Amino acid sequence: MLDDDRDVLHTARLILKPHFAHVQTESDPGRIPDLLREAHYDVVLLDMNFTPGATDGKEGLYWLRKLRELAPETQVVMNTAYGDIAIAVEAMKEGAIDFLVKPWEKEKLLTTVRNVYELSRARREVAQLKSREQMWQQDLDRPFAEIISQSPAMELVFEAIRKVADTNANVLILGENGTGKELVARAIHRQSGRAAAPFIKVDLGAISETLFESELFGHRKGAFTDAKEDRPGRFELAHGGTLFLDEIGNVSLPLQAKLLTALQSRQVTRVGANHPTSVDIRLICATNQPLYERVEEGAFRQDLLYRINTVELSLPPLRERPEDVPLLVAHYLDLYRRKYQKAEVQLDAAAHEKLLHYAWPGNIRELQHAVERAVIMSEQRLLHPADFLLTGTAAGSATRRARRPEPPPSYHLETLEREAIQKAIEKHRGNLSQAAAELGLGRTTLYRKMEKYGL
Repeated sequence: MLDDDRDVLHTARLILKPHFAHVQTESDPGRIPDLLREAHYDVVLLDMNFTPGATDGKEGLYWLRKLRELAPETQVVMNTAYGDIAIAVEAMKEGAIDFLVKPWEKEKLLTTVRNVYELSRARREVAQLKSREQMWQQDLDRPFAEIISQSPAMELVFEAIRKVADTNANVLILGENGTGKELVARAIHRQSGRAAAPFIKVDLGAISETLFESELFGHRKGAFTDAKEDRPGRFELAHGGTLFLDEIGNVSLPLQAKLLTALQSRQVTRVGANHPTSVDIRLICATNQPLYERVEEGAFRQDLLYRINTVELSLPPLRERPEDVPLLVAHYLDLYRRKYQKAEVQLDAAAHEKLLHYAWPGNIRELQHAVERAVIMSEQRLLHPADFLLTGTAAGSATRRARRPEPPPSYHLETLEREAIQKAIEKHRGNLSQAAAELGLGRTTLYRKMEKYGL
């Protein structure tokens, strides 16, 4: 409450304090900008006149406009000893929610503040719901299919989903790009007790370091140049539901520390705010990065890895699920025939054979895009092998089986390991990080083996 009469402030505080957790009084309206930077206020009771002898209400209208500019979500109740209807009408036009005339009765003050407080909370919840709805709509607009598989390798994944879904355990999903990590995360959410609450996805690989805190933790209006209004972060939007952090392996070490703090405390502080907000989320993370090797290299925090991988799921690449290729081809062919109104399009036998024996280095996503492009570009009923421009390893498993490699001169394990390390280093022109990644080793392990073999 802002009023130049300290007796009024004292009385209001005595009336309101038993009913509200935080009641603050202030006699100097010039502190309004500082107060709004320090905390969020649902309701402000603002006097119309602060200078002794003033009765025109201009000071109150000035600070009302300033409040509406700095904190548009805060509801303002005007307070004056002069029951001038013209001033009341002007204050309402400027954005005041209600008007009190001093001296007020205790019940009148309490009822007015309580009603306006409930209205403020309701409007804030509506704004949050709109933000969630926008996020959900973006998700709905992105076409994705249910998990399609009949392979034994994926049955193990399905069994793990069934076991972990109805818990609050943090889940880490590992797998190459395009293997369906997001679909698995959504399947866990849909089968959990949080299914009716939001599923909020964050692509950490697409967020710049400068926007990381704002996107995840939210910001207050004016916290930075483009912060034109208060905005909840993804943690707050996921409250009660599931937060899916995709590409977590791409987060830098300084931001990993901030993320770990939020996950440990289950609290976030918006950029520009001083008070944390508690959040109730179920965390699912995914990455195509070798996190354990990155921990060895000092590029990923070990304590963060332990925090996010209570349960770990590894998705097999499509080349290890050959049984699923015909199902996926049929699914996406049907999907895009309907989408592009080409119901008559079919695959000829040679095209079908080409897709079955391709290595699919880009996994399901590559298969999806290949089928979509072929359907879009087709000008005839049958799709032929030439209609599928596959840019990865064109020689599929059948071709590789036909060209048996020459046997090595020795099958001694240390000899084979030494040759593999030497070839990997040569292939990557001395880049040990890339060589280690191809060999499936951490850099420390690679150094140790190079020293062992004198490389």
